[in-house]
Amino acid sequence: MRKLTYFIACSIDGFIGDPDGDATAMMRFLDEEFLGFLTSEYPETVATHGRRALGIDDLPNRRFDTVVQGRGSYDLALAEGITSPYAHLREYVASGTLKESPDPNVEIIAEDLVGKVRDLKAEDGELGIYLCGGSKVAGELLDEIDEVVIKTYPLVYGSGMPMFGEAFAISEFALESVRTFGNGVLVRSYSRKR
Repeated sequence: MRKLTYFIACSIDGFIGDPDGDATAMMRFLDEEFLGFLTSEYPETVATHGRRALGIDDLPNRRFDTVVQGRGSYDLALAEGITSPYAHLREYVASGTLKESPDPNVEIIAEDLVGKVRDLKAEDGELGIYLCGGSKVAGELLDEIDEVVIKTYPLVYGSGMPMFGEAFAISEFALESVRTFGNGVLVRSYSRKR
């Protein structure tokens, strides 16, 4: 069974973006040390255009071969004219409003997101599924998430888009690892307790 990993950036107070979903304030923490960690440990989570700019486009996928993201996350790429932000992965976008994919590499999941993710998890393969965001999709898939990797940036938003945007539900995870960086970023990995 393949794992679904929610790999997400957030503020100290647990927001993945401001009230409109904008997380650009976190970008200033992409220094050499932290970027080195991301490109060596999670290279497939760097968008394709970023991989090309960093000269890591030829790096093999280490952890994931598939990405699932919500319409809001995908719209950030579309606003930049990018229709396949993770061209090095199989791409799925959960959306009830986007009826047709603007790119042949991107499949739209219009209904039964949980069922589709269960099918993806049941596929054969060593590599897992990267849940890129956003809040609503993560909330809908909470019971399917096997691992959470949280990149916590030393910022307090005060309010904004929460990590999980659904109804209240308690789910227990076990801390697997913690890594700190000189810029104040903290990366924690948790696995679901089943």
